[in-house]
Formats: sequence, C-alpha cells, structure tokens
Amino acid sequence: MKIKSTILFILLSLTPLFGQIEEKKLDVLIQNTLKTFDVPGISVGIIKDGKVVYSKGFGLSSLTTKQKMTDETLVGIASNSKGFTGTALAMLVDEGKLKFDDKVSQYIPEFKMNDAYVSQEVTIKDLITHRAGLGLGQGDLMFFPEGGPLTVNDIIHNVRYLKPENPFRTTLDYNNIMFIVAGEVIHRVSGLSWAEFIEQRILKPVGMTSSYGSYSRAKAANVFNIIDAHAPVDGKVIQVPHDWNETANAAGGIMSTVKDMNLWAQFLINGFTTKDGKKLVSDKQIQQLWNLQISTPVPLKNTYNSNFGGYGLGWFLTDVKGHKQVYHTGGLIGTVTQFTLIPELNLGIVVLTNQQSGAAFSAITNSIKDSYLGMPEKDWVKAYGDRMLTINAEYAKGKKEVFEKSENFRKDKNSQLKTEQIAGTYTDPWFGDVVISADGKGFRIFCKNSPRLKGELLPYSPNVMIAKWDDRSYDADAFVNFDLDENGKAQGMKLKPISEITDFSFDFEDLDLKKKK
Repeated sequence: MKIKSTILFILLSLTPLFGQIEEKKLDVLIQNTLKTFDVPGISVGIIKDGKVVYSKGFGLSSLTTKQKMTDETLVGIASNSKGFTGTALAMLVDEGKLKFDDKVSQYIPEFKMNDAYVSQEVTIKDLITHRAGLGLGQGDLMFFPEGGPLTVNDIIHNVRYLKPENPFRTTLDYNNIMFIVAGEVIHRVSGLSWAEFIEQRILKPVGMTSSYGSYSRAKAANVFNIIDAHAPVDGKVIQVPHDWNETANAAGGIMSTVKDMNLWAQFLINGFTTKDGKKLVSDKQIQQLWNLQISTPVPLKNTYNSNFGGYGLGWFLTDVKGHKQVYHTGGLIGTVTQFTLIPELNLGIVVLTNQQSGAAFSAITNSIKDSYLGMPEKDWVKAYGDRMLTINAEYAKGKKEVFEKSENFRKDKNSQLKTEQIAGTYTDPWFGDVVISADGKGFRIFCKNSPRLKGELLPYSPNVMIAKWDDRSYDADAFVNFDLDENGKAQGMKLKPISEITDFSFDFEDLDLKKKK
C-alpha cells in the first residue's frame, strides 16, 4: 500500500493541477481592466464541468445613471448572435424544412448576387460562412449606423449591386449582409420573424428568460437593468446612443446577460441539450456547425500553438494547445463582447462590456483561458494596454497630420473646390443618395439612407475634402475624392477613411457615387 501510495503521489506531482484562476485574483484583474481600457462596466461568466464557477458584474452599466453593472445587466451581444442564427437553421434542417446546401433562391426567389452564376449557386451554407465573395463589412452602410429607412427586403434587393471583392467560395471575408439574408430564410421557412424564432425556439427552452431577440423587444418589455453604450471621444469616454438597426438582428441583435450566456455555454457544451434533457440540435448538425467550412491562415508561431483557423456555421474555430476552440466576438458602437468555448475542457467564458475596447475582453478571456490550459501566467492587461497605447498614439498622430494639412490648405482659397463644382446629389445603386450642399459657412455632407451620417466637409487638396462627421464617437472621418471633368465639374466621388482605426462597417470604399444630372 505504501509503495502504491508513493507511486500515486509521484504521478500526481507530475500531473499539472490546472484549474480556475483564483476568484479574488480574477476580481482584481477585471478591475484593472476597467481602469486600463477606460471601460465603464464589464460582466464576466465562467462555466466549467457543467457548473457556474463565476458570474459577476463590475463598474457601471451607465455613466449617466450610475447604475451598477451586474451579471443580470442586459448587453447587446452583437455578432455573438450569429451562433444563434446557425443553430436556428440547424434546427430547421433537423425538422426537414431545409438543407444547408439548398440554394438561397429556393426560399428567396428575388435574391440575386452581382454575378448571375453565383446568384443561382449560392447556398444557405454560403450565407453563414462568409464565403459568398462579398468583402469585409461590404454593404453594412445599408443598416449601420442605425436610423436608416431600408428594410430587410430592400437590403436583399440591393445585394445585386454589391460587386464581390473575391471569387465565390475562395476567401473568408467577414460579412453581416449575408446573415441578414439567412435571417430572412428563417422567417420565410418558419413563419416567425428571426427574433420571434430565437426567443420561442432557443432562448426560452435553454432557460435564457432574461434575454431578447432584439433591442426594441427588450425596451418594449420595460427592462431597466440595461447598459448604455460608451465610446471614447477626444480622449474621454462618454455615453453614446445605442446603435443597432432592427433589419440586422440575424447578424447581431440579441440582448442578453452574463447569467443567461452562461446557460447558453452550458447548453452548447452539453451537446445542445437543455436542462430538462431536450436536445435541440442533432449530433449530425452540431458537426456541421462546428466543422471548419472555410479556413484562414494562422501564424506559424503563436501563443496557443494553433495549427488551424477559420469559420464554421456561425462560429469561428481554431485549436489552442491541442484543444478545439469555438468562439465569436461581437461589436456595436459603444459595446463589444466575447464568447469562448473549449468543449473538451467543458469550459465556457463570457465577457460582456459597454465600451468598444476589444483589448479589454481579450485580456480577461486570455487570462482565464490560460489558467485552465495550464499556461505560464502572463499579464495580458499590461500587454494589451501597452500595445493599445502605441497603436492609439500612431492613429492619433496620423489623424492630426491629416487635419493639419487640411488647416494649411484652407489658407489657399483659390485652389479650393467651389459650390458650382461639387454641390448636388450623388447616388450609389445600393446605398442611395448623398447630398453635398453649401450653407454659407462651408460645405455639408448628408447621407439620405443613413441620416446619422452627416457632417461638414473640410478642404484638403484641390479635388479632395474631408467628411468630418457630426457624431464624433464614430471615429470614421473620411476623404471625399471628387472626380472632376475637363471643366472642373464633379461627375462622381469616392470615399475612404482617413485612418485605419475606422470600423470596417463604415464601408465607404465600396461606394461608387455618381452625380445626378
């Protein structure tokens, strides 16, 4: 017995006892994250081996109301909603109502891509794998920022005008528009709106009774424990308006809490099975959802020794230290979130925030993940904090140089564009009209189908101006390059962000605006 006990002791000594990061230590890490990245509020959840081992909120849900952030505070999970869209489609496949390889035109006959061949060939699976050929964020201006008049049907119609950036099924280019189309497939097949389907068929059975399929549905329920969005403006974080258009719910509309997202993680790890034992998705379809459908390269040397990366059906996939990781992130103006599963470890990690710092959720997620993977401790908060200081300084320097050049050029009145050269209405087939006007003090730009995109035009060079948007939280000022004819009259214009910090959903570069006669 003694020999056996000694051998057992040696074996245990050689086996790393990996486990949860100490609770108090994690509390301190999250508090440091709030300060380092100037995030008003963060809520964090951890599921391990079927149990909730962590579920807390820190800071404030709103800088205006001073309400505390808790694990019951509603947050827009944004693109983490895409996993729900994939799950909804898998349920319909199990019910025999559709197949992932069915053509989209079978359910939406009017759906067309820019290419006739692709229009006939694009499948439901193509919609939710980011491989239909549309570029990163291409078309997002049809619903982003919030407030435009375009409907889901308008967006589906306008897809035909989007010229793909890559050949069909060759590249993973993250795109929200195709998920909007997928949401409409769910609507037409089930008879329920996307939000209704998600609430009735997924959220309620899973037990996510505090969650909603859209922001408007949460507000209609008179929920008070809900975040305000926040963003940095001129170096200071302020409250900004909530921003998510109802037309894009299938791409990112769900409002949820850390408590409910812990239930979602537990449900998924448990084979898509509810607490009362009801399996919502078959193993065959789970394999489809979490199987690599299109890949992306990973660095040869990386922190987690990852060998592959890519996208399944509504989920990003990779390997970390030999374990499959299923994950997603989400971002709205003023809100970012991260959801991570390592199924083999029965581990789920949820981080919800009310500020748009991806470095904040990454620092927390990586710290937790490392503890369960048995990796050496690393100060991710400092690593990301130092990196963001450098990056933000570079962005600030670049923007400052652009505006300094504009200021200097404004002194040369004779070389600046005149009202008779550029004033008027310009139009793009998928985005609609953009109006350039003069108000006596200078020029203004206004986007009719995105009314919150309005601002002043500042001279920059003989044929280029800068669109300085009124809403400074966008951080999306853009060059406006006028195409002048031989008489100096504008025939069209192109837009391009002045800085790489601009969110990809401000897809100005995909616009081809022509002057209306």
